Amino acid sequence: MSSSYVVEGASLKCSYGSTNANFKTPAGRKIAISDQLQGNVQDFKPEINIPAFGLCSSLSNPEVASATAANQGQLKKMPCKPVITMPWLDGKTDVLVDHSPALLNCSTNLCMWCGKITIVNDGQ
Repeated sequence: MSSSYVVEGASLKCSYGSTNANFKTPAGRKIAISDQLQGNVQDFKPEINIPAFGLCSSLSNPEVASATAANQGQLKKMPCKPVITMPWLDGKTDVLVDHSPALLNCSTNLCMWCGKITIVNDGQ
């Protein structure tokens, strides 16, 4: 499968989330593909670029762990609040979008609660 560029509206998935979320580019972005704003590896800010993924089921998430313990050990999913602290991995280093590598459909990221964030659809 060949790599493709990611644009605003791309579908993202977290391995511990209950729903997909739509990628957002930051305000002021001017670079676009077919009138769709293009992403870069620095577009990783929770709630700004990466919305919540519904309910979180990761026991690494303190809210999920606490709710599960209070539920006699039965998993209790809690609202997702992604904690992402690093740029996307595997961007296209020879194509820059606002001075940072372009975001590709094969790029990944990690939530502090051990969720792997992948790009399901590039949005194009």
